[in-house]
Amino acid sequence: IHPLLILLICTAKKEDIRMSVLKLLNRHNIVFGDYKWTEFDDGFLNSNVQSVSVVDTELQLKERQPIDLSKSSLSIHIFHLNEEGPSSENLEEDNEDIVAANHWVLPAAEFHGLWESLIYDTEVKSHLLDYVTTTLLFSDRNVDSNLISWNRVVLLHGPPGTGKTSLCKALAQKLTIRLSYRYKYGQLIEINSHSLFSKWFSESGKLVTKMFQKIQELIDDKDALVFVLIDEVESLTAARSAFKAGTEPSDAIRVVNAVLTQIDQIKRYPNVVILTTSNITEKIDMAFVDRADIKQYIGPPSTAAIFRIYLSCLEELMKCQIIYPRQQLLTLRELEMIGFVENNVSRLSLVLKEISRRSEGLSGRVLRKLPFLAHALYIQSPSVTMKTFLQALSLVVDKQFEERRKLADSV
Repeated sequence: IHPLLILLICTAKKEDIRMSVLKLLNRHNIVFGDYKWTEFDDGFLNSNVQSVSVVDTELQLKERQPIDLSKSSLSIHIFHLNEEGPSSENLEEDNEDIVAANHWVLPAAEFHGLWESLIYDTEVKSHLLDYVTTTLLFSDRNVDSNLISWNRVVLLHGPPGTGKTSLCKALAQKLTIRLSYRYKYGQLIEINSHSLFSKWFSESGKLVTKMFQKIQELIDDKDALVFVLIDEVESLTAARSAFKAGTEPSDAIRVVNAVLTQIDQIKRYPNVVILTTSNITEKIDMAFVDRADIKQYIGPPSTAAIFRIYLSCLEELMKCQIIYPRQQLLTLRELEMIGFVENNVSRLSLVLKEISRRSEGLSGRVLRKLPFLAHALYIQSPSVTMKTFLQALSLVVDKQFEERRKLADSV
């Protein structure tokens, strides 16, 4: 078992932090899955460390079971979170400033916990981690790309609301932390496709080149790991298709080609990864498809994934005492082990399982809004029992599908 230990620090030398944390783990050496400490019985840790987290145990274990940290191989990462938030990269056209990209220095406070909040049925997260880790390893070791080809380009595609953009941001954050021994910090540039390929930019590819020159400056810093995120890459497709149909000027296609050329230029550098997303699978530009090493479909969550999403929401509401008193909910695996038999221990978990089944078809984005809507529409009190909250959640799921039917009928 190789759980990954992640630490968030404020001050003090890393080696002093490391020694104090190892002592903490000797005192509290058994954990069940991912675990987080935010309070310590050590004055030094209280003064210098915000949290200590054991994470990614699900990448190593298929089932929930106790982990003896004293017998595990631990990978310890100590890091600061950047609190500044994103800055804008603006380009000027016709005396108007257009936000062409957003720029974060990683690891960013804004993305802390994002990786853990994303729940998928398949091993999407571990595969993406392994892919990018191998990509950077091959680059670092100067593997001849003429003999073994890779492009450092990832394409995530699927319907809206499935967490593609969030997964890209979380992946950039995760890798910045994991590879902190190699790179001092990360840079994430999110290109605004809608602005970039709007009418403002149809006259000149120079602005695109100018933006990528800024990205090139970041890449030239060998201490930085640079992620370029192109969201909704089908915007490129629209521009190319419109040109072929004769509805766009030739300058528009030159803008698109400029982007593709720039991507081809920057992907040669060992410290850059290009992350792309698309909502409209059938319209993904083949020029991008050919460049992508990984083409990963991200679909709506299954009942099992929905159950885990709801479980994480309910756990947060219990932690904040909005759901009170605390109730132990069983996982799907634990329900399966007792044959889904209803008793006092399993009753509420079985109710949640049924709500999860009825929630199939909703995106992860919608699912994480439903606990808030359940409280706002049907509870409106400072605290509520688990039983009452699940009743409200059931009602809000029904309401969600009813609203969708009405919208469909009105179209």
